[in-house]
Amino acid sequence: MNIQRVSFGHPDAVKLNDRVQLEYAERYGHEGDATPLDPAMFQPPQGLYLIAYDDQGTPVATGGWRSQDENDEGYADGDAEIKRMYVIPEARGRGLARLVLAALEDDARAAGRTRMVLETGTKQPEAISLYTSSGYESSAKFGHYRFHELSRCYAKPLAVARDVPRPATAPGSAVTTGLRPAAL
Repeated sequence: MNIQRVSFGHPDAVKLNDRVQLEYAERYGHEGDATPLDPAMFQPPQGLYLIAYDDQGTPVATGGWRSQDENDEGYADGDAEIKRMYVIPEARGRGLARLVLAALEDDARAAGRTRMVLETGTKQPEAISLYTSSGYESSAKFGHYRFHELSRCYAKPLAVARDVPRPATAPGSAVTTGLRPAAL
């Protein structure tokens, strides 16, 4: 598995985002996630966007984090918000979401963020299971869907990183040690 840092506007990121939006629409019966996102939100040091590629160079999983600080949507200073975690159906059950999640947490910690937060929904029980089994706990609601009945929010404190170098941040660079570059 090869995990690469890319722009949220990268063609593979757009393709996977389109797939996750279709899945959201199927599960919730609407247009998908309407949270406003911009590629700049995921640019280091304020964020990161990752794609996992299989051995054939096919994009199979994705996820990103963006910085949040205290605001009227319920975020707190030091928050890193997870966005667009997704594994294509054909690649599920291989632990890819856990790999991407761990890389996102490591990067946010190295960037000085103190808490990882995310919003998901009740019609995504596998996502809820992933997060709760990874140390996330229910939190006060925040973000775009904070007033929606089906919304669930989770948070996990990030220990302060001391003398830990931040993973490579150049687009297309491998994030996890030992991974070879993807064929882009």
